Amino acid sequence: MREFLAVIEAGSISAAARALNLPRATLSRRLSTLEADLGVRLLHRRTNRLILTEAGEELRRRAMRILSDVDSAWNAVRRLDNTPRGLLRVSVTGPHFAELFSDFLCEFPDVRLEVQSTTRHVDLIAEGVNVAIRIGPVKDQNLIARRIHTDRLVAVASPGYLSACGTPSSPDELAAHNCIVGFAGEWTPSRTWPLLNGGDIPISGRLSANEVELVLNATLKGIGIALLPSAIVSSHLRKGTLVAVLPDEVGAEIPVNLVYADREFVDPKIRTFVDRAVTVISSEMPAPHAF
Repeated sequence: MREFLAVIEAGSISAAARALNLPRATLSRRLSTLEADLGVRLLHRRTNRLILTEAGEELRRRAMRILSDVDSAWNAVRRLDNTPRGLLRVSVTGPHFAELFSDFLCEFPDVRLEVQSTTRHVDLIAEGVNVAIRIGPVKDQNLIARRIHTDRLVAVASPGYLSACGTPSSPDELAAHNCIVGFAGEWTPSRTWPLLNGGDIPISGRLSANEVELVLNATLKGIGIALLPSAIVSSHLRKGTLVAVLPDEVGAEIPVNLVYADREFVDPKIRTFVDRAVTVISSEMPAPHAF
């Protein structure tokens, strides 16, 4: 299973064989044997890439969970002196945590660290991530969330959009604008934006998306006005590539949480990192952008 996952991660059998220090023919033969044993095709082999079949995607999801449990079992057996060691995978949003990671590696030389910086919603269990720093409420009951900061939602648009369509002077004028719609649920667009005074205002637009990177990119390209966390847009506000819209009227506070799977918290590296991160980030994370 590890070899199958290595091929998916590397994107090709050749690249995975190099990473695993195996002959390409050996790895290809093992994959073919795996497919024969299962009686299904796992990968469509193309000239320049591999494409997972439906069966391959199902095996990938289950294999990630199984190997995560195996790694946890190994770590439990090795945890004789309670010293953090082994691979720690962390997903973060924003650029504010570089010193935290460097200091952690310096203090615990037996830890290997993989850090993914993304605004994408990461499935911790399915993707084998130990800890995530996540903006917004945590709805997954299988996860533990510890609040480390409070951010703010702010309406933003590109200078080009505002030049072409005008700048709204009151929340009511948002009805005449193309607002990029977020999601209240998996397939339930959120048709209102919160107001700082406690109410909300109806909005509509051509684009609905629950992917922050997509919304940010569309906003930068002048598609419309979006409601995004200050931590995501603060650098663009400073550079002038985005402009705050009605910052004294539209928006709301949102939590920033450190999130981890409860079953993983017994691992010393995870427990130690979580405790350290809560202390450091709570004191050092920048305040929401001043408008």
